Amino acid sequence: MITILIIAITAYISYKAFQNQALVDKMIFYPPAVKQKGWYRLFSYGLLHADYTHLIFNMLTLFIFGTYIERFFKAALGETEGGIWYVVLYVTALFVSILPTYIKQKNNHFYRGLGASGAVSAIVFAYILINPMSFMGIMFIPIMLPAFLFGIIYVALSIYLEKKQAGNVNHSAHIAGGVYGMIFVTLLFGVLLKVNMISHFFSQIKVSSIGDLFHIGF
Repeated sequence: MITILIIAITAYISYKAFQNQALVDKMIFYPPAVKQKGWYRLFSYGLLHADYTHLIFNMLTLFIFGTYIERFFKAALGETEGGIWYVVLYVTALFVSILPTYIKQKNNHFYRGLGASGAVSAIVFAYILINPMSFMGIMFIPIMLPAFLFGIIYVALSIYLEKKQAGNVNHSAHIAGGVYGMIFVTLLFGVLLKVNMISHFFSQIKVSSIGDLFHIGF
């Protein structure tokens, strides 16, 4: 499985980087270094994580949603072509999700960024586009929401926190990654299979009772 391979590579490099600051310095997203022919940092930062909690959360989320998207792509496009497009989605999402940060911080010599969150957000929002009425939530919080509502709240909260500059989380990468994931799937299936994913998304949203909007429990 491609998802398992991505997780294994990311976990291995993150683990090595926890013990090797020189490796972190070489791979981390550092805007001035990107300008000095360090373009690879627009991808390599996604292989690093701040700590084990950061790594486990991202990789567990990727496993849950990535395995589904990988299977969906392969079922719709074929084993080989679907796998290739799945890799393209993940790798390009690393690049696209960090672009707003690069534009904003390109002259900031104090800024550093790391983590696969932007690419993982692309995978999660690809899932939301495909399954808007599937219930989902946040680990350890026993409130489940339909995916479309979860996505709306997540983006709104991320925009708010980005404006507040809250914590050390790169909220703009989450937003950019999520939007990109939905655009990528819409264009991919629209061009290759002539499927209107936007119509597919809205046609599935049906709310007939309060139970369609949330439920308690995992």
